[in-house]
This record gives sequence, structure tokens and C-alpha cells, in this order.
Amino acid sequence: MNKTLIIVLACLTLPVSAEKYVDLHRVNIVDEYTLKKMLPGKIVPKRQSILGFEAAGKVKGIHVDIGDNVAKGDLLAELEDLEARALFNEAAANLSMRKKMFARARSLDNENVVSQQQLENTESQFLIAKAQHARASIKLQQTKIRAPYDGIIQSRFLDEGSIVNAGAALVEIIDNEHVEARIAIPQSLLGAMQIGEKYQFTINAKGFQADLARLAPMPARGSNHRLAIFEFSRFFNPGATARLMLEVTESKRGAWVPLNSISQAEQGLWTVFTLSSENLAQKDLVELIHIENNRAFVSGTLQSGDRVIVGGASKVADGQAVRDSQ
Repeated sequence: MNKTLIIVLACLTLPVSAEKYVDLHRVNIVDEYTLKKMLPGKIVPKRQSILGFEAAGKVKGIHVDIGDNVAKGDLLAELEDLEARALFNEAAANLSMRKKMFARARSLDNENVVSQQQLENTESQFLIAKAQHARASIKLQQTKIRAPYDGIIQSRFLDEGSIVNAGAALVEIIDNEHVEARIAIPQSLLGAMQIGEKYQFTINAKGFQADLARLAPMPARGSNHRLAIFEFSRFFNPGATARLMLEVTESKRGAWVPLNSISQAEQGLWTVFTLSSENLAQKDLVELIHIENNRAFVSGTLQSGDRVIVGGASKVADGQAVRDSQ
């Protein structure tokens, strides 16, 4: 074969052999984008109380232990109540006697046998006895601890025989019907949230909804977050992690591109390779706005309809001839 012909054929085939097949992503420019935020928090009982006796004394019995389910009004613990019960019985007897005396005085008053002064004195003694009985009843009740609501015993701090002062912690009870999630929300996201609205949560890899019940009135010192309390319609074990899933719309002109199509440039900018009208790889500078999973939202010189080369700098070089693999 003619040597000149061989050289010409080689020159003709070089560009074809240098072409690289690549995957392309067509750009769609939008004026806003939606990003997903995941904010973690803890499931806590809606009500949690540490209970103690209102009176001092010796613990007679504790009728619950950690993990026990109790109903509102159940007897949880009691003090030795001999003295309190004796005072109550004395007050009850005195009240019974004063009540009868007052009834007799009123009967005699109807017959004009007693004076008005005697009737008033008898009534006064009856009312005093009634008040003393009520006070003795309260003192007797203070030797008992009853469940303030349906719940689970979370902690037990003392045992029978302990001498306690009024108010000393004895047991801790938590609500076993209602729980809530407490989430620290950045101030920048609060504008898109409304009290009373339902929001999506992930708990133990499952989706649930909760109502935004209330917000802390002000952020914690040194923080730009506010505490949001969400209430669930079902019960979860306290201590579980709850993840609030938020979708937030941001006003920013740009486009979504595959994450592996961008590479870092200078001065905080990034580059993508697009396909030119001559089927050559060319660089475009972009600003990286947001990353979500395997894609990135960028703004810059891209236009709708541009074709971004998937893989970017790892696949092609500037000016390289490329062809769509599809």
C-alpha cells in the first residue's frame, strides 16, 4: 500500500478512536428546589413524676416495683398510720357527737326551749368538729401515695422500714399512654412550620405522624435552635430515637446534577463537563448549593437543555471528543 495513503488513513481514524462513550444528564433549570432535612430527637413520656409522701414517717409498705403498670388511683406505698388513724377516729367520733347535739338544738329551738345564743354555740362547735374531721382525713390520706395517672413505674428509691421526711422521693412514674418527641429546630426552618400541623417521623425504620404541639418561647442561651414538642397518637417506648423528616423549599435558581459529575475548582467553585455542539467535553464553572444523596444542586452558567457528562473529570478531559452512550 502507498505510504502516503497509510498516513492519511491513520489521521482519519485517530479522532474516531479517541472518542469516548459517556452517559449524559440533561439539565433542567428551576427557580427553587426542595431539600430534605432529618432532625433527630428522643421519645419521652408526656408526663413524668417523682412521687413522695406529704408527711414524714416510717414506710410501712411499697406495693409496686420497677416496670409495674399501674392505673390512676392505685395505692403505690403507705406510711405507718397508727397515729394518723387514731386522730381521724377521734375526729370522726367528735363530729358525730357535735352533729347530733346541733340537730337536737335545732329541734328544741323550734319548740322555743333553747336560746338563740345556745343554738349558735352548738352550730359553731359542730362546724369546728367538721373542720377537724376534714383535717384529720387529709393527714390520713397523706400517709398514702396513689398513682396520679395511668403509667409505668420507672424507678424505686426506697424500701419498707425507711424513715422519710415529707417530700422525699420514693418512686418515679411515667405516662404509659402518651409520648412526645422533643426536637431542636434551627431558627431558619421555623418559618415553614405551624403549630397544629402534622409532620412525618421515622421511628425504628417505620414512618409515623405527629402533631406539632408547642414551641419553647425562646432559644437556649448560645443557640440558634428552639425546642419543638411533637405529640403522637400512639405509644412508643420512651428513649427511642425519633427522626423528624422535613421538606424545605429554597428559592434559588439552578439545577440538579449527578454528584459524581462535579469536581472541585478554585475559590470555592466547582466544575462540571458538558457536551458542546461539536461533541467535545467542555468545562463549566458552578456554585455548589446543596448535596442530597447522589445528586447536587448547582447554579452557574448552565442552561436548560445542556448535557452534563456523568462522571465528570474522572471520565473525560477538557476538549476530548465524546459521544452519548445511549
